[in-house]
Amino acid sequence: MQETDTQCVMIIAGEASGDVHGARLVKAMKARNPNLYFCGIGGQAMEKEGVRIVVDAKELSVVGITEILERAGTLLHGVMFAREVVRQIKPDLLILIDFPDFNMMVAKTARSLGVKVLYYISPQIWAWRQNRVKKIKKLVDHIAVILPFEKEFYDAHEAPATYVGHPLLDHEGSDAEPAQKRNPNLIGLLPGSRNREVSSLLPVMLQAAAIMREQRPGLQFVLPMAPTVDPSLVESILARIMGEDASWVEIRQGQAREVMEQSQLVIAASGTVTLEAALALAPTVIVYRISSISYLVAKAVIKVKYVGLANLIGKKEIMPELIQDKANPENIAARSLEIILDPRRLSEIYRDLKEVRKLLGGPGASDKTASIALELLGEKSS
Repeated sequence: MQETDTQCVMIIAGEASGDVHGARLVKAMKARNPNLYFCGIGGQAMEKEGVRIVVDAKELSVVGITEILERAGTLLHGVMFAREVVRQIKPDLLILIDFPDFNMMVAKTARSLGVKVLYYISPQIWAWRQNRVKKIKKLVDHIAVILPFEKEFYDAHEAPATYVGHPLLDHEGSDAEPAQKRNPNLIGLLPGSRNREVSSLLPVMLQAAAIMREQRPGLQFVLPMAPTVDPSLVESILARIMGEDASWVEIRQGQAREVMEQSQLVIAASGTVTLEAALALAPTVIVYRISSISYLVAKAVIKVKYVGLANLIGKKEIMPELIQDKANPENIAARSLEIILDPRRLSEIYRDLKEVRKLLGGPGASDKTASIALELLGEKSS
């Protein structure tokens, strides 16, 4: 595009959380330059902010090695299509949000055409495949990192990075306080934002919930369903596991944040949602299951002690982690009850989660990243 034209920004967010963060970034950029044109891969949140969605992100969202292999055709088609869009429109800026393997392939095409590239929420190469930093340096103009230790990692490798803070802190009401407003009999269930995750985790969560109710009959459970999850899948799992006795599980459309702030404890799939729970000061038990092959590969290459971001930031196990075979109903129920039945443990967790929130800094990630993006576009960011 010529400089006199409306500037075009292509943005790719392949996950539900990335769609939300992408939407906030678009809003921040438009506040400073309403004439920008946005297109790309994302979901409903980005579309509501005026992004022309060329591929729906939920068609591409997968996790794990075998899951990727099973959907390799769809992912490859998505990469080829995204590359062709870059070639056809030659955007003034390409913004990549997480979704590393897909996005790096598109970045290669953008770089070959001289398109500037901003990576927002960069690949977690500090955890595994650290050699990829050379590729990122080659293909990306700037990296907007969201975790404090990521900036240190990229600085050590002389990669252009700015710590912008975590976009979850931009969420209204992120300074919730613990205990007083929580329902001591309410437990949140967050089995993930992908259908495959829900299929794997919701059954064991419900079985754990039933065990917990045997010891605490007054417990109630609430399931905030992500918009990317098929409602019929959830209904079929509830019917299969619970039969007609489902009165103690409430299903809500979205409202994950509200559930975190209301519940005494949440049982959550590993991922961004656990950091959101930390920011809401919600005591959490992390559970995760992937295919055996994916797990063996991950175990061999991942270089960090914890999977939960709150635990990584706090440098201790604030949130118990039950991964793979350990993520069974008995263990989930036992660890959950240990927390909710011990006031001293709850106080300890609240204190540790406050420290994690403090380490992440304040809000402003979207605005800071917008400044970087506008600078790359040649705009004045003030």
